Amino acid sequence: MVNSLTKPTFDEIRPGVKVPAQDTILTPRFYTTDFDEMSAMDISVNEDELQAILEEFRTDYNRHHFVRDAEFEQSWEHIDGETRKLFVEFLERSCTAEFSGFLLYKEMGRRLKTSSPVLAECFNLMSRDEARHAGFLNKAMSDFNLQLDLGFLTKSKSYTFFKPKFIFYATYLSEKIGYWRYIKIYRHLEAHPENRIYPIFRFFENWCQDENRHGDFFSALMKSQPQFLNDWKAKLWCRFFLLSVFATMFLNDLQRKDFYASIGLDAREYDMDVIRKTNESAAKVFPVILNVDHPEFFKALDTSVAANTKMAAIGQSGQPKALQLLRKIPHVAAIGWQMLRLYLMKPVDAVQMRTVVR
Repeated sequence: MVNSLTKPTFDEIRPGVKVPAQDTILTPRFYTTDFDEMSAMDISVNEDELQAILEEFRTDYNRHHFVRDAEFEQSWEHIDGETRKLFVEFLERSCTAEFSGFLLYKEMGRRLKTSSPVLAECFNLMSRDEARHAGFLNKAMSDFNLQLDLGFLTKSKSYTFFKPKFIFYATYLSEKIGYWRYIKIYRHLEAHPENRIYPIFRFFENWCQDENRHGDFFSALMKSQPQFLNDWKAKLWCRFFLLSVFATMFLNDLQRKDFYASIGLDAREYDMDVIRKTNESAAKVFPVILNVDHPEFFKALDTSVAANTKMAAIGQSGQPKALQLLRKIPHVAAIGWQMLRLYLMKPVDAVQMRTVVR
């Protein structure tokens, strides 16, 4: 634990440039996909909706939004100790995730330019948005005398290959959960401005609308490929990605609960609300969603958090790596068992929900 009166130190590639966080199962990832398969997709069944979303992207509602104002022009040395460390980690994780989106969308735009001009332009305009977000976050890190070398990040990060349908599931959920995370923080700090420790939070209201539009694009894209939504395999994969995204966020945020406390939020209550709202959003397109109101759902996540906390303590014990790995095995098994329980929990039929609403 960093003493509250001590300025934390970070490993640097060179002065002022932070060494990227080590890849783990919980850190933001960079993705690539089968671009030939994407090029062959026929979007005609839902092209009107995709064209309408493209027009929204062209409007570029936030083209003048990401401009630093006078409030940034001050010293931030008073944010110190553990709060400073956790806040820098928050900025880094957010910047890495946004930059990952930029790289993926930019490459998709380039590869689809000839085969699908509508999709290509949508991806290019989303990459524009993600670049703004990443740049704004990276500039915020410089207020704490650190930045990420995004060029180095591009070359040094390992890339995870996902088939297009998995990219669509994952990015849809990433964008929608990003919307709910940003808007919940914004509304909380709007009601409690005394907890707004840094001005970047003032930008979250408009910012999250970019996330929401991106999520709507992936929703429309999946609807153009009904085979990704309408069979038994789709139900299994949607459950998998919902659980993966929710569990990853929950474990990450509870591990950094002191950061959320510094802005007046209870990390667990915040995550539970975000999970419920994202699950409701997913019901508009996915064939099934998770039963997050089941009394065992958050209990299982709490058990996983406890096991993850014990693993983190082992990792900081200074013991030989082999011994650490051996000691972590029962905690990994405990998390794996809880995830299996949640995955096997009877899901909610979202198709039926949509029928009832109509």
